[in-house]
Amino acid sequence: MKVLIVFNHPYEGSYCNAILESARAGLKLGNHEIDIINLDKDGFNPVMNSQDLKAFRDKKTVDPKLLGYKNRLKECQHLVFIFPIWWELMPALMKGFIDKLILPGIAYDYTNESNTKMKPLLTNLKGITVITTMNTPRLLYRVIFGNAIQKALLRGTFWKLGYKNRKWISFNKVKSASTERRKRWLNKIEKRFAKEQI
Repeated sequence: MKVLIVFNHPYEGSYCNAILESARAGLKLGNHEIDIINLDKDGFNPVMNSQDLKAFRDKKTVDPKLLGYKNRLKECQHLVFIFPIWWELMPALMKGFIDKLILPGIAYDYTNESNTKMKPLLTNLKGITVITTMNTPRLLYRVIFGNAIQKALLRGTFWKLGYKNRKWISFNKVKSASTERRKRWLNKIEKRFAKEQI
């Protein structure tokens, strides 16, 4: 299976980076093909400008970096996002990736003239996994903040577009977690990504 990981964390010593390395190790064990988009290292610009909005309207991006990302999206079978949750949502680079790449003509198209019904275009894509870290307790994030990532990304974006195999792995209270617990989490990620079906 060809797996594309979209990664966003600016600090190389972060737990998100440790998750990325565990996912990569698992994928290698499972003989999967690995492609990684590191938004921070790529110097990705998340700001939607007038050209980006024109690309949305015309269903055709012209930015060379986005064209490269588009081609990589079209080649993968499983898409993985790894990022921290800051102030209950994703960082700006990850939000910008969604805004600029999950476009009509790339990830989906409309099936009626009023542009209200959508169908997925990335027919190569068999599954989407979102992996996040946060310091907020799981219950508090669900009850008080309404599982904002699940609502915004897994439902608000990918469910609405018709992608069915969606998973969210959330690591909570990371800062206060013991070293042993963090190691167990990383081992679980490696084992999960070594499987034939992620």
